[in-house]
Amino acid sequence: MKEILKILKPLTIPILIAILFLFFQARLELKLPDYTANIVNTGIQQNGIEKAIYKEVSISTMNHLLLFTGKDDEILSYYHEKDNLYVLNKDIGDTEKLEKLLSDPIYIVGAFDSLNGKTIKESNIEGPINTEALYLYISSLTKEEFEKDFGKYITSMTSVNDSLKKQTNISYIVKEYKSIDYNINKVQMNYLLKSGLKMLIIAFILMLIAIGVSYLSSVISAKFSCRLRDKLVKKIMTFSKKESEEFSTASLITRTTNDVQQVQMFLLFLLRIVIFAPIMGFGALAKVSGSSLAWLIGLAVLSILIVIILLFAIALPKFKIIQKIIDKVNLISREIISGIPVIRAFSNEKHEEKRFDKANKDLMNINLFVNKVMVFMMPFMSFVMNTIAVGIIWFGSKSVDAGSLQVGDLMALITYSIQIIISFIMISIVSIILPRAIVSFKRIVEVLNKETSIKDIDNPKKLNNKDDLTVKFNDVSFMYHDAHENVLENVTFEAKPNTVTAIIGSTGCGKSSLINLIPRFFDVTKGSITINDIDIKELSLYNLRENIGYVPQKGFLFTGTIETNIKFSDKKISDEDMIEAAKIAQATEFINKKEDKYKEEISEGGTNVSGGQKQRLAIARALAFKPKILIFDDSFSAVDYKTDSKLRSSLKKNLKGTTTFIVAQRISTVLDADQIIVLESGKVVGIGKHKDLMKSCKVYKEIALSQLSEEELA
Repeated sequence: MKEILKILKPLTIPILIAILFLFFQARLELKLPDYTANIVNTGIQQNGIEKAIYKEVSISTMNHLLLFTGKDDEILSYYHEKDNLYVLNKDIGDTEKLEKLLSDPIYIVGAFDSLNGKTIKESNIEGPINTEALYLYISSLTKEEFEKDFGKYITSMTSVNDSLKKQTNISYIVKEYKSIDYNINKVQMNYLLKSGLKMLIIAFILMLIAIGVSYLSSVISAKFSCRLRDKLVKKIMTFSKKESEEFSTASLITRTTNDVQQVQMFLLFLLRIVIFAPIMGFGALAKVSGSSLAWLIGLAVLSILIVIILLFAIALPKFKIIQKIIDKVNLISREIISGIPVIRAFSNEKHEEKRFDKANKDLMNINLFVNKVMVFMMPFMSFVMNTIAVGIIWFGSKSVDAGSLQVGDLMALITYSIQIIISFIMISIVSIILPRAIVSFKRIVEVLNKETSIKDIDNPKKLNNKDDLTVKFNDVSFMYHDAHENVLENVTFEAKPNTVTAIIGSTGCGKSSLINLIPRFFDVTKGSITINDIDIKELSLYNLRENIGYVPQKGFLFTGTIETNIKFSDKKISDEDMIEAAKIAQATEFINKKEDKYKEEISEGGTNVSGGQKQRLAIARALAFKPKILIFDDSFSAVDYKTDSKLRSSLKKNLKGTTTFIVAQRISTVLDADQIIVLESGKVVGIGKHKDLMKSCKVYKEIALSQLSEEELA
C-alpha cells in the first residue's frame, strides 16, 4: 500500500483540484432544481413577484391595510407619496421585516375585498357586506369592539400555512397592480429572463467543470497506471528466478497489463463518479429531508442499498476466479504461440485448440454469470426511479391540493429524487467495476510487497574495475526453493584470470545451476562464492553483474537491430568495439551479407536469424562491453564444429585477463580449457586438464569416448 501511495503522491494536487471541481459541480447541480421551482412558483404563478410587499399601492388600499395593524408609522416609513400612490423607497435594505408586517393585513384586506356582497356568519354583521362601508365601519370601532365583531373570524382566516398565505397575498398584490396600471408583465418577464440567464450561466460553468474533471481524471488515471506499470516492471526486474517461478510469467504479464488496466479504470470512475455520486446523493437527500415525502425517498434508497450489497457479495468471489482464468488463458496462449513449430511437427493442433477452447469457455461462462447477476441491477434501478416518481406525484398532488406544497416545489422534489436515484445508479455501475478492481489491486500489491530473496546489503563493498578477477567456490551447496535435495553439493574450485574453466557432465548434473550462482541468479544454500576474496553477497548486484558477461543457453535477442542487440549493455559502446566483438564471435561473415549490415532489423526473439547466428550475436553482445568474467552456458551448441573451433581460438587470443567459464555438452569444446570441472549428480568428480582427466576421471573418460574416438581424443 505504501508503494501505491508513493505513486499517487506526485498526483496529489491534480487529485485535490479534481475533488474541488466535483464539489462545485455538485453544488451547482443541486441549485438547478431550486431555480426551476422558483420559475414555476414565482415566475409563473406569482407573475415574477418574489416578496409579498407592494412596490406601488393606492392610498386607499394602504389605508385599508393600516386598519389591521397597529404599526402604521413603521409601515409608512418604507414608502413615500407620489401621484396619489404610496411608492416603496429605494435602498430600504432588508425587506423581510416589511413583508412580515404586511403579511396579515394584505391577507385580511384581500379576503374582505373578495367578500363584497357576501355574509360573514362568524361576525355580528348581518346581511351582505359592502367592503367600502365595512372599512368605514371598522375605522370607527374601538379595539375592543373590533375584537368582538371580527376577532374570531380574522384569527381563523390568518392561521393558514405561511407558504399559502404568501402565494395568496401575491395574487392580491397582482390585482392591486392591475388596478393602478402597474406593468406587471414587465416584472414577470424580467424575473423569467433573469432566472433563465442564471440557469444558462450555471449550465455553462457545469460544462466547463465537467470538461475539467474529465481531463484531470483521465490524466491522473493514465499517469497513475503508467507509473504503476513502471513500478511493477522495476519490481519484477529485481525478482530472482525463485520469485518469477512463484508467480509464473503469464501471471506477471496479466498483473502488469490487465490488472493495472482494471485499477486505472476504477481510478477514472473514482474521480468522475465515486466521489461525485455521494456528494450529489447526500446533497439531494439534505434538500428533501424536510419534506413530508422524505420517507418515500428513504425507502427507495434503502432498497437500492440492499440490492447493491447483495450483488456485490455474489460477484466479488467470482472476480477473483476471473483473474486467475485470465492468467491461465494467457499461459496457454503464450505456450501455443511460442510452440507452434512443435505443435505442427506432432500434428497436435486439435489438442491445443481444445485446451485453449476449454480455458476460453471457462472465462466466458464466469463472465456471463457475473454479467447475468449485474444485469439485474439496471432494470431494478429504473423500476425504483419510476416508482418513486409516481409516488411523489401521487402524494405530492394531494399536498398541492391541500395548499401545503407548491407545484414548483413538487417538481423540484421529483428532480431531487431522480438525482438521488441517479447517484445510486452511478455507484451501482462502479460496484460492477469495483470488485474486479479490488481483486486486481490485491494482485498488484502482492507483487509489489513480495520480498526479493536476492537483494543488496547495506553498505556493499565494490570491485575495482581495473583489477583482474579470481572466482572461488568454497564448499558450495545449492538447493532450489521448491526442491527437497541439493542440486549441487560441496563444490570447491578456483577460476583465475586469463584462464578458461570448462564445466561438463551429463544432463541434469547441475552445470547451469553452478554458473547461475556466479551472477547471483540464485543464492548458494551453503558455503560461499568469492571474487578477489570478497563474498559476492557483499557486493551490490549492479557492481557484480557489470563485471560479468553472460551468454545463456538460448541466445535470446531483442526487437531492434543487430547494432542495438550487440550494444545492449551500453549504448556508448563504440562501433569499433562492436565490430571487434562481432569478429571474435565469428558473426561478421553473416552480418556483412545482410543488406543493412549492422542496421539489419531483428524481429521479436530473433526469429529471423538462425539458431547459430542467434548464439553468435548473443556472444558478441557479452563481449562488446569487455567484461572481466565471461560465462558461456552451453552457448556453442547451435554452431557447427568448424565455427566452434574458430570461435574458441578467437576467444583464447583476444580475452586477455578474462576469467572465462564454459558450460558444454561437446567434449571438443572443452579440450583446450585450462581446467575442466566434471560434475555427476551435483558433485565434483574430477578437476583438471583434458589429458589428466582422461587418466584420472572415469566419468569424464566415458563422456569423451561417447563422442570422439581415442585417436581423435589423442
